[in-house]
Amino acid sequence: MPHHSSVRSYPPVRRSATDLPEEYARLRADAPVAEVVMPSGDRAYLMSRYDDVRTVLSDARCSRAATVLPESPKLTAVPFDAGGLFTMDPPEHTRLRSLVAGAFTARRVELMRPRIQELAEELLGRMAERGGPADFNEAFAFPFPVAVICELLGVPFADREMFRGWSDVILSLTAHTPQEMLEHKLALGGYLQGLVAEKRRAPGDDLLSELVEVRDEKGPLTEHELITMAMTLLIAGHETTVGVLGTSVFTLLRHDGGLGLVPSDQEALTAVVEELLRVNPIGDGGPLRVTTADIELAGTKVPAGSAVIGAICSANRDASRFPEPDRFTPSRRGTPHLAFGHGPHYCLGAPLARAELQIALAALARRFPSLRLEVPVEDVKMHTGLLVNRLESLPVGWD
Repeated sequence: MPHHSSVRSYPPVRRSATDLPEEYARLRADAPVAEVVMPSGDRAYLMSRYDDVRTVLSDARCSRAATVLPESPKLTAVPFDAGGLFTMDPPEHTRLRSLVAGAFTARRVELMRPRIQELAEELLGRMAERGGPADFNEAFAFPFPVAVICELLGVPFADREMFRGWSDVILSLTAHTPQEMLEHKLALGGYLQGLVAEKRRAPGDDLLSELVEVRDEKGPLTEHELITMAMTLLIAGHETTVGVLGTSVFTLLRHDGGLGLVPSDQEALTAVVEELLRVNPIGDGGPLRVTTADIELAGTKVPAGSAVIGAICSANRDASRFPEPDRFTPSRRGTPHLAFGHGPHYCLGAPLARAELQIALAALARRFPSLRLEVPVEDVKMHTGLLVNRLESLPVGWD
């Protein structure tokens, strides 16, 4: 590994909720392949430039399946389970992904738009009734994506607080002990097993019922894969959008114009949402990969069996790709951001997440044009120690 006087710990510390750790700009400039120590204590190579991160995300030698081998370096003490979308490579990954891909196509999401719109209006109506000030996270950023994914999967919305508690701990980097992470993972698995048994007895018009049918009638899915898939979709389907929704609204409210920056025109709205995704990454890095062969990255030979992290948040701020990268520019066009990844693991739920963000921001701007921050910008804190970026709270008021 490249020798540095001090090995940095990953993820770097975030000093404020308004910006990324300054460490990333230094790494892009001076150490595009940096040696880091992960929360598990294992070492990894961290890539910080756009082109290198893109390579890590798409090169077949950077494997997700290898991350669950017993001898491989781990990100945390409780890694993702084998047999899930996050821990497979093609062709197994392709087989599993194709079973659920249909539910998340752009066409299927288009058909869901009116219902997503209704859910947004309903929650914003409740927020207006209760009156301000409110914590935007609790009033909207959490319940909205959860309501959407619950409906899509066929999970009772009434159970949201329960699985919210589990998934927060499961997604921990440093915020919880390995013991707690394992207990919560088992609890969520048990809950989903119960739900699957219910769908077998009385199938509904939902994705979980569809997967149970695939499992029972067509057979290309094991029971373990079914439960892992349900867990992946439930957690990934809400945690990421909850985080990005909060950080996006925070970004808009601290810029001149506030929610007035949200255009009513669909094409302009799409551009604003893409720029918000670029400046408010879902997490620091793409999920861990382990090299299956030697690979050269940014002029450094990375040996087989090494852990590699592509820092997506840093790639999205690479000045060689994005002029004035730290500036939120609503009209920006050009290089695509990597917020949803790249290559075979490109986020399955990207069309759904985009639709949710577009619908939520447009509805919010219509209903609460005077929305403002109720606290000084520096008092808004990022919840640290998790795999996803999420604000601790976002106190807002309106006239």
